[in-house]
Amino acid sequence: MTRKSGFPAVVDANTRVLILGSLPGEASLALAQYYGNPRNAFWRLMEGVLDTPLVPLAYDDRLAALLSHRVGLWDVIGEAERPGSLDAAIRDPAANDLVTLIETLPNLRAVAFNGGTAAKLGGRLIGDRVATLALPSSSPAHAARSFEQKADTWRAISDWLA
Repeated sequence: MTRKSGFPAVVDANTRVLILGSLPGEASLALAQYYGNPRNAFWRLMEGVLDTPLVPLAYDDRLAALLSHRVGLWDVIGEAERPGSLDAAIRDPAANDLVTLIETLPNLRAVAFNGGTAAKLGGRLIGDRVATLALPSSSPAHAARSFEQKADTWRAISDWLA
């Protein structure tokens, strides 16, 4: 089975909230873009959090918009074996060095986990170093909640950005 690797962290010294996913899915890896699957609601959810259009932007402009709003992105898992895109299929994960990254972000107020896998694994690594927020997954595989229900929960990110 082929090991899949994630992307570099998208952060800067002004990052107040770091959003951590688990590991990019097939569509994201193919495009080399965070949340590249058009069915993934991440960018739409963040539009509501930031009250700014993101979906129409080019990918690099989306990342720049997140950073301008003091939001960073990364994943809990740096690489793992996984057929397909489901978190349940992840085997032999190697974690990213979250603690070291957190220590380099002087303005970090909270880490928000995008989904249960990220929250479970990332929470163990981070411990009580910074406030955390577990969010419902933006993935299309997690349809137990409507977009509106997810958006209501995701809006809590904005409390940490003020």
